[in-house]
Amino acid sequence: MTYFITGATGFIGRHLVEKLYARKGTIHCLVRRGSMEKFEALRERLGDDGKRLVAVQGDIGKPHLGLTPAQRKALTGKVKHFFHLAAIYDLAADAESQHKTNVEGTRHAVQLAGEIKAGCFHHASSIAVAGLYPGVFREDMFDEAEDVDANPYFKTKHESEAIVRKECARPHRIYRPAIVLGHSQTGEIDKIDGPYYFFRTLKKLRQMLPAWMPVLGIEGGRVNMVPVDFVVDAMDHIAHKPGLDGGVFHLTDPAPLRIGQVLNIFAHAGHAPQMSMRLDARMFAFIPAVVKQGLASLPPIKRFVGAVLRDLGIPAEALKLVNYSTRFDSRETERALRGSKIKLPRLDSYAWRLWDYWERHLDPDLFVDHSLSGKVKGRRVLITGGSSGIGKAAALKIAGAGGTVLICARGADELAEAKKEIEAAGGVCHTYVADLAELKSADELVAKIIAEHGGVDILVNNAGRSIRRAIASSYDRFHDFERTMQLNYFGSLRLIMGFLPGMTERHRGHVINISSIGVLTNAPRFSAYVASKAALDAFSRCAQAEFSDNGIHFTTINMPLVKTPMIAPTKMYDSVPTLTPEEAADLIAEAIIERPVRIATRTGIFAQLLYAVAPRLYEVIMNTAFRMFPDSAAAKGMKGRGELEQASPTSEQVAFAAIMRGVHW
Repeated sequence: MTYFITGATGFIGRHLVEKLYARKGTIHCLVRRGSMEKFEALRERLGDDGKRLVAVQGDIGKPHLGLTPAQRKALTGKVKHFFHLAAIYDLAADAESQHKTNVEGTRHAVQLAGEIKAGCFHHASSIAVAGLYPGVFREDMFDEAEDVDANPYFKTKHESEAIVRKECARPHRIYRPAIVLGHSQTGEIDKIDGPYYFFRTLKKLRQMLPAWMPVLGIEGGRVNMVPVDFVVDAMDHIAHKPGLDGGVFHLTDPAPLRIGQVLNIFAHAGHAPQMSMRLDARMFAFIPAVVKQGLASLPPIKRFVGAVLRDLGIPAEALKLVNYSTRFDSRETERALRGSKIKLPRLDSYAWRLWDYWERHLDPDLFVDHSLSGKVKGRRVLITGGSSGIGKAAALKIAGAGGTVLICARGADELAEAKKEIEAAGGVCHTYVADLAELKSADELVAKIIAEHGGVDILVNNAGRSIRRAIASSYDRFHDFERTMQLNYFGSLRLIMGFLPGMTERHRGHVINISSIGVLTNAPRFSAYVASKAALDAFSRCAQAEFSDNGIHFTTINMPLVKTPMIAPTKMYDSVPTLTPEEAADLIAEAIIERPVRIATRTGIFAQLLYAVAPRLYEVIMNTAFRMFPDSAAAKGMKGRGELEQASPTSEQVAFAAIMRGVHW
């Protein structure tokens, strides 16, 4: 038996070829020049010696599918079954490409089938031919379809089936599969489509919340889905069963699930939280269409929705089908499959295979460069306070990843030592002596770097000053607040303002501000320090709103306590949990790679949340901590009285610091 197949190297096609190959016939596969590699892979997969699986080079977009007269003559009268599978199965594809492939391609296939006198023309249509029909769409229905213009895919699939019905001179059979999922036994699928669009959302939920936590979701309409192996098994069986010419067969689920049920099944498969409470999307139908359209057309709404959908990888067209109401009768298909042992498996019996295959092979995050090198190689990275501590550790890491590191600090000798260490490790480093507490020095630094390097791609505002002193000990020390604000806020702001024009011109840039966990925890004794960091945080939030559409990102790192020279004078910190400079540098690397708005520890986030929900309770906790941890001798104005420092922290202090890990006390 001889077959001719278009779309043989496609997802449905190669599985059907495998079924037909088992029937011992010769299979002629229409293959574009660019798909020969896929065809050879298919041949190798089947172990073909080149005699039964024959490549016919052509193009579905050309008359006669691009076959030469000699090729057409050689096939005339020999093809028993002509399978037309080639099509664009994509709701988000543009109308022109869909019309060329789905409509004109089908016309060319019908013409060729007639010319070579094929035995039976088998057309892979789709349930999309029903458009948005409100009710049960039977297999003998076609002209009853409604709103096929709602989407180019609906329209072109409807038009292509019309061509088969009206223009095909050969016996024909039409198959209308539902949304085709991966193989129920292997999970294999080619691309993200249908429910796969929501897998990334489920994965994000899994990363944020434990699997046992119930979440709010949406119910939506019923979505009809079938695995690819059911589709090809049914097509193969029906195609070879006599007496079915002229029939239309719905390869669908007779009992489709609602969208909320489907998402919960996949959430369970992916160990993500399930939507225990689901809102029926139809409940919003009372809102007039003109009101919904008006809201959706507002620029802020459009940008917000667009950004969220892009981040989640969900095309806007997919959301339009949330309330999809068409049901599909499949009695003719069930009658044709009777006695064949071909049954549609339950989604929950194989959903885990689909999820596993997606996560291993198709998850978009797999194809994103999450390496530090991919973000900094060949880029200019300025790190303030780069001669020691966090700055030096970050410089070593970034330079080691291929970035051009620029570090500044007040001490020339320390900078020289840091540069020597970075270059010894194979990195590129440039040093600049600057005192960022002096605005003139900050301006000179900006001018020099622009002159020598043309600006920077990433600015890490790391240099800072910390003062641990109770307010009651600061009544006559207003300069404490002035000098912390001068360096931590004004110095950083001066650099940001200096480099922003160049970033704006290039439509690319990243500002990373090293803030403090104290901004989230409202740490006592650090009012001067926290206020200066909070000012920088607030500026960054405002700036992000102004520059987000210009390719410039701002990231705030609410850094927990780090064991650096800055905290060395407070001996109590020797006994409380701290990060190493290298661990802090890892957070800076994460900021460069992921470019989040904020990086904070769970302790910091919890403290901020607790303060928002129960400020009075939080006040009691912080006051208890304030009384538990005394001022240092230096803070009390007793310089040189180191013997007055507490020799070692009490067990209560150690326990409290362990619970509030990373918080400044």
